[in-house]
Amino acid sequence: MGEFELIARHFARPVRRAVLGVGDDCALLSLSPGQQLATSTDLLVEGRHFLSTVDPQRLGHKALAVNLSDLAACGARPLAFTLSLALPQADEQWLAGFARGLFALADAHGCELVGGDTTRGPLAINISIFGELPAGQALLRSGARPGDDVYVSGCLGDARLALEVFRGTANVPGEAFERVRLAMECPQPRVALGLALRGVASSAIDLSDGLLGDFGHVLQRSGCGACLEVDAVPRSAELAAQPLALQRLCTLAGGDDYELLFTAAPAQRQAVAQASRAAGVAVSRIGRIEPEPGLRLVDAQGQPVPNVWTSFDHFRS
Repeated sequence: MGEFELIARHFARPVRRAVLGVGDDCALLSLSPGQQLATSTDLLVEGRHFLSTVDPQRLGHKALAVNLSDLAACGARPLAFTLSLALPQADEQWLAGFARGLFALADAHGCELVGGDTTRGPLAINISIFGELPAGQALLRSGARPGDDVYVSGCLGDARLALEVFRGTANVPGEAFERVRLAMECPQPRVALGLALRGVASSAIDLSDGLLGDFGHVLQRSGCGACLEVDAVPRSAELAAQPLALQRLCTLAGGDDYELLFTAAPAQRQAVAQASRAAGVAVSRIGRIEPEPGLRLVDAQGQPVPNVWTSFDHFRS
């Protein structure tokens, strides 16, 4: 199977909203009146971002999910995406599974594939995604203010727990392991929550490299500090059954969560609860923004917790 047969067989689909999709030198997109374009890109490399043993259908899902999560953090509605694939070989079965997972998630969010590229090489996947949102309503990292509450969506740490099982440093038996593995391989982008938080949240970020590291970006961009209650960070029953030290490692520095961390003024607590219900996603209040720079960690009793965790960094990890 050659390059263009590969594209035609697995990735060429008619577009409904884009002006022009796969098959030309450029795709053409139109925005609704009064909308701004939001765009992001993510690169996934085998052995760095995913294991060689991952099911290709799950990998197709995840490749798009991590990009949709960026749109969610901005409060943008998905429009379209491009896909670039480096493949060691044109494996028909692998490609069919990958495309199935990719398009199932794309269709669920009304996000069209409009172009891309393919080449031979070590397995790597790059997606650029495009969304739209009303001008001036983007959720940014720079909007947190002293006194704001700090929230996270869903549960954190399961993806890291699954990784520790693969590494042989943790034990999660049977069906419980399959549940945490699903969190690692099939994260659910919180697009509906991001949309519901427009006009409610003061800042937002998606959690890809670990809570503490990603939250640090918000504090740096906002020029603030924060106090975080480490034991208030939501976790699954599977993670809660592990030793406390492992729980804290996974929830605070685990990475691959793809949940939203956001801030909002205390006066917005009812609106946050309404956004949570509308999106069907649980949110938890885990701290507050403070005027003094730096991040303070405390336990459930308010006692200081030393920050001994390091979030993921591609060139330091």
